[in-house]
Amino acid sequence: MLPKTYRKVIASHFSSHFREAATIVEAELLPPAAHEITVRNHYAGVNATDVNISAGSYTPGSQPPIDLGAEMVGEVVAVGEKVTEFKVGDYAATNSLGGYAEYVTVRSRYAMPVPEATPEVLSLVISGTTAAIGLKVTGEMRTNETVLVTAAAGGTGQFAVQLAKLAGNQVIGTCSSEDKAELLRQLGCDRVINYRQEDVGAVLKAEYPRGVDLVYESVGGQLFDTCVDNLAVRGRLVIIGYISEYLSAPEMVTRPRIYRTLLSKSATLRGMFLLHFIKQVPEQMAELVKLYTAGKLQAAVDGRTFRGVEQVADAVEYLHSGRSSGKVVVTFAG
Repeated sequence: MLPKTYRKVIASHFSSHFREAATIVEAELLPPAAHEITVRNHYAGVNATDVNISAGSYTPGSQPPIDLGAEMVGEVVAVGEKVTEFKVGDYAATNSLGGYAEYVTVRSRYAMPVPEATPEVLSLVISGTTAAIGLKVTGEMRTNETVLVTAAAGGTGQFAVQLAKLAGNQVIGTCSSEDKAELLRQLGCDRVINYRQEDVGAVLKAEYPRGVDLVYESVGGQLFDTCVDNLAVRGRLVIIGYISEYLSAPEMVTRPRIYRTLLSKSATLRGMFLLHFIKQVPEQMAELVKLYTAGKLQAAVDGRTFRGVEQVADAVEYLHSGRSSGKVVVTFAG
């Protein structure tokens, strides 16, 4: 028997300050339409870009309220009459807005079957698929390359490190603490740079004088500039985010235009926004689940516990504090 109502987190107004925008509301739980499924949320993923969602950046032209949260995994508890891909009792993951809710109802084609509803499987939904598509599709990753991953111990960086290693590459990862550095070593990172103890640019120039072939970059700011300066000939830099500016106004810089650096190396910058690759997500997700199930891919989950809609804002602020390691997760019914 399903409840008549459920709780969820919405943005009552738009703001990049998540806690200010977020409001917990109670909504009616309606039966799924013909092509929909209803999933009882077990775990919701916390992403750096949650503050962009709460600011309305992903829903241009819309007016609040909008549902918050970008991904979840749970148990299918009701299916529409025309749904054939799922049955009650199956596990499903979604990467559509509304993940910070006790129940989620979506069209079945927007859900992905998964073998279990765990934090580890959840971490593959956005963090894992972003890494896979960013490296393999946008970055055109090959073998025997030097790959640099920034924020490498984060939710998506951890997968970029492992996928680059599985492809047969030399992997460099940046992080901010010794605990994170140890995680990266466990994941197979060849050279860990703790930027609080070492200068990233100096290390790259001294140890990788020919430059870096592929960069998976999510930090922005000065670290982005350092990555550009250390690209190899025909190097590719994939931009999947710029977390250093998510909570502030864009930093204004004055320096020679970037084409001077890029042209001299035949190097390229490539943006990768997951929503533009949404049709490729199910295939990549299936491959990631296969690697994880076979023990070839680890999924590090942060040890801090957050529970229910009441602690969603705490979880988002914790991620942005820089203290997290691995995927930050909010537990609902797991």
